[in-house]
Amino acid sequence: MSVIALRNATKRFPGAGGAPHTAVRDLTFAVDAGEFVAVVGPTGCGKSTTLSLVSGLEPPSSGEVDVNGRPVRGIPPGVGYMFQSDAVLPWRSVLDNVAAGPRYRGVAKDEARKRAMTWVERVGLSAFAGYYPHQLSGGMRKRVALAQTLVNQPEIMLMDEPFSALDVQTRALMQDELLRLWHGTGAAVVFVTHDLEEAIALADRVVVMTSSPATVKAIFDVPLPRPRDVEEIRMTPAFIAAYREIWESLREEVARSREEASHRAG
Repeated sequence: MSVIALRNATKRFPGAGGAPHTAVRDLTFAVDAGEFVAVVGPTGCGKSTTLSLVSGLEPPSSGEVDVNGRPVRGIPPGVGYMFQSDAVLPWRSVLDNVAAGPRYRGVAKDEARKRAMTWVERVGLSAFAGYYPHQLSGGMRKRVALAQTLVNQPEIMLMDEPFSALDVQTRALMQDELLRLWHGTGAAVVFVTHDLEEAIALADRVVVMTSSPATVKAIFDVPLPRPRDVEEIRMTPAFIAAYREIWESLREEVARSREEASHRAG
């Protein structure tokens, strides 16, 4: 059963001079429970707007967005959102940052901290539970953000380029960590990224978006077995073949986006 379904979803924002700006148009795709879907497309095409529609942070201007079979009217229950910039609170320790979500949901303090400690341990930060964000590396902060998301046992995880600011080595480690922690949860994941290699290494399917205003150009199945080691999987013939196929579709949109940007600048 699809836990996320977009049908001809379009989002318009007020533009310069009052003329509407269409961010995404006629988006149609679905995500099943336990499925990992990556969304790629040219810079500024509207990938993050797609997550905003699913999360209820923005209503569609037309079309339909359903979560668990119901139209999205505000933030649906069971949705976790991991942003490009982590949402850790600087005045709280690692443990208290992770416990904040359950506390906001009415869980008693002791129980919230118990649940939080379980996830702090699972992301490998038990020795740093009492540390504050300024004492952590970028990769460690991302581990905190993952624990913050997963401690609430979301049915849906929306991830907006969560690892883009990390160095190459740390990014690969976090990709493996994400797959390890997600495996077996049954959560549906929608993962926005500019990095096609990252998309293929992580996902079951890759959605390619057109240049702005974005719509779905193509959806590709990723024929790679799980569990995956993201560094090793990149060396396989199946990965390379998938990359070539998807890049053929994506590069046309990247080139079109650059041409359009050049015309606007001129």
